[in-house]
Amino acid sequence: MLNIKINSEFSRFVITGGFAAGVNFLSRIGFSEFMSYRVAVFIAYLVGMVTAFILAKVFVFAKSNQSTSNEFSRFTLVNIVAVIQVWFISVGLAEYGFPAIEFVFYPEEIAHLIGISVPVVTSYYGHKYFTFASK
Repeated sequence: MLNIKINSEFSRFVITGGFAAGVNFLSRIGFSEFMSYRVAVFIAYLVGMVTAFILAKVFVFAKSNQSTSNEFSRFTLVNIVAVIQVWFISVGLAEYGFPAIEFVFYPEEIAHLIGISVPVVTSYYGHKYFTFASK
């Protein structure tokens, strides 16, 4: 059986990241009421990213000797790679993949959930060894 301890760093990252992904997902639904899906996915990602930064800094990674602004800059760089993945997967599935297979059960929501799930492992290692690493 899989034995994951909640007190492990990766487990805390997944839990806090899951919460931030929820913020991302729910805010995208709200933003979609006022803007296009494509723009809403991006703006919601930014909201989720700020949430994830705060939670990761407080609950996940050991205190580094970097300034918060430097950590946030590094966090942003790691997330630039992730947002590209999320956007292409979310938009690609919702606008091209799902219509091609005639998938109509909440296509934008399912596409977005898949999109925000993809960069979990790459983001963890990016933040562990780059964002919150001690100098």
